[in-house]
Amino acid sequence: MLGQIEALKEKLEKFTSSGTDPVGDRAAMEAFLELRLALEAGLVRAAEPDPTTATGWRVNAWVKQGILLGFRLGQLKSFAAGLSFIDKDTFPARQFSPDQGIRIVPGGSSVRAGAYLARGVVAMPPMYVNVGAYVDEGALIDSHALVGSCAQIGKRVHLSAAAQIGGVLEPVNASPVILEDDVLVGGNCGVYEGAIVRSRAVLAAGTVLARGTPVYDVVRGEVLRAEGDMPLIIPEGAVVVPGARAVTKGKAKDWNLSVYTPVIVKYRDEKTELSLTLEELLR
Repeated sequence: MLGQIEALKEKLEKFTSSGTDPVGDRAAMEAFLELRLALEAGLVRAAEPDPTTATGWRVNAWVKQGILLGFRLGQLKSFAAGLSFIDKDTFPARQFSPDQGIRIVPGGSSVRAGAYLARGVVAMPPMYVNVGAYVDEGALIDSHALVGSCAQIGKRVHLSAAAQIGGVLEPVNASPVILEDDVLVGGNCGVYEGAIVRSRAVLAAGTVLARGTPVYDVVRGEVLRAEGDMPLIIPEGAVVVPGARAVTKGKAKDWNLSVYTPVIVKYRDEKTELSLTLEELLR
């Protein structure tokens, strides 16, 4: 299998770096379709765990390049099955069967071709999973939630209603948004610009994480920021809530204005059962 993946990588890199136009090239289309199938099977990922890196994750730029190749190769097409839509013919909506063990509850949900959903995933309507995303076993994607392009969602992650997990397809070497195992994302949350949320962390309803937003950890007395090549990283087990900090300069100070900031107010106890404390954590 590793040999097949390496051969696929070499083929895609040839078509994406040769400088020639791949449109109309049958071999390029075959290479892209092979990538799409591998993404849907979970055999390749836009990013994957790697303990040797600073973040614990490795970005597979060649996978992103292959996805972008699919957009170049595709032509607009009208799709009438299920939800009627018009998109590149290289990215139709995925179809599932009962033997895959995935629940797609009726009501307007859509999963784009090239996205992976593992056994036990539950998708409540209407939600959307974009190309290159990886959603691991037992995850729940609730109503009006978005899993953006190449986002990585761990095992048993709960994305509550209207949660937005941003996608990062370009630049190809940039880390996508990553939610590790057992993360709980409350309603109307937003995680963007390559932020990494470590395992068992909890984002209370309305929390927004982005590269330019500092996170104040009142438990450990630290301010967490994205710096250089390092994205914003929420520590394991952190409980993050929406907060505010006073503006101390100029008219904003005179007017007693404040700006939004996420705040870590506690850390989950290893012995704490999430099922018993969920309401308390998000209150």
